[in-house]
Amino acid sequence: MPIHLLLADDHLLVRQGVCVLLEQAGMVVLGEAADGLEALRLAHTHQPDVAILDIAMPHLNGLETARRLRETQPQIKSLMLTMHMDEPYVFAALQAGVVGYVVKTQAAADLVQAIHTVVQGAIYVSPWVTTAMVQAWLHGTPLPRDPLTSREREIVQRIAEGQTTKEIAAGLGLSVKTVESHRINLMRKLDIHATATLVRYAIRRGLTAA
Repeated sequence: MPIHLLLADDHLLVRQGVCVLLEQAGMVVLGEAADGLEALRLAHTHQPDVAILDIAMPHLNGLETARRLRETQPQIKSLMLTMHMDEPYVFAALQAGVVGYVVKTQAAADLVQAIHTVVQGAIYVSPWVTTAMVQAWLHGTPLPRDPLTSREREIVQRIAEGQTTKEIAAGLGLSVKTVESHRINLMRKLDIHATATLVRYAIRRGLTAA
């Protein structure tokens, strides 16, 4: 029986290329999404075996998408396909429940191998990333702690994307007052006092692209 997949990446050409690769490997892509919110809807509808996610996606990034899939549909394996190779991104992905981490610059065969690995219940991390993680561990690099709630992370991403408070409220179905309250709380938690600093935090945490 073929492996059923969901592919989420905001670049159409990337999705098209990956789809061809996976279908040539005998797998079935049940749906394609351009952002995390669409990916969650398609995951609920199609129930794929594996959700392949990019980290930097609009509206809801891949890390938050993976967290929500783990909470609501833990039977779906989340696999990151991304350009990010820095340790904080890898650690954040593993903390979010991702069981596969593939760097886009790796060979196409690595992605196919990664999918087979996670379907079998194991964890797959690209070789280069594995080396970086071991080096980080040997040097005592601590795992980054995220003090924010899921909703606060979503609001941080939208602020970093340049949305106004009214736009965020409309997009999330919240009142302006509620969004303002979340913004005040999250900036207090992070000890951040300027939007520019908040944007840098979002980029560093993989909540949005630079």
